Amino acid sequence: MNRIQEIINALDLKPHPEGGYYKETYRSEGIIKTDNLNANYNGNRNYSTCIYFLLTSDNFSAFHKINQDEIWHFYEGSSILLHTISEKGKHEEFIIGNDITHGENPQLIVPGNHWFAASIIEKDAYALVGCTVAPGFDFSDFILAKRKELTALFPAHKELINNYTHQ
Repeated sequence: MNRIQEIINALDLKPHPEGGYYKETYRSEGIIKTDNLNANYNGNRNYSTCIYFLLTSDNFSAFHKINQDEIWHFYEGSSILLHTISEKGKHEEFIIGNDITHGENPQLIVPGNHWFAASIIEKDAYALVGCTVAPGFDFSDFILAKRKELTALFPAHKELINNYTHQ
């Protein structure tokens, strides 16, 4: 059995709609009431949630956004190239990995409402990370980009969007 399948089995990971595999590992018991959240949220949210996320070079994490800040924590495998596009259309690239002396980040914060997508840098490789979200994640906060709509918003990034969307 290869390392990717070992991780999927050991951590009981399931396919994620954006690409890759995941499993929620933490959901706080504490709740933030709707009236204490901004208008982007519909309903109560837990204080925080956390997942394992496994990405392989066979796929990518497609452009998506959530209301919350998302903190990525690198555990093992190949470095990840992560792209963000801000609400104003500013594109940034980050490398998530363990080689901190060469500019890699073992931890990275993606601001809420930024579109983001990721891929593995090496061929035939994988990366295992954790993602922490506060307020806690709810799929009602998740928007998977549609290529045509995201390109209409950010035409300067058409090639990047084409590379990191499925439709």
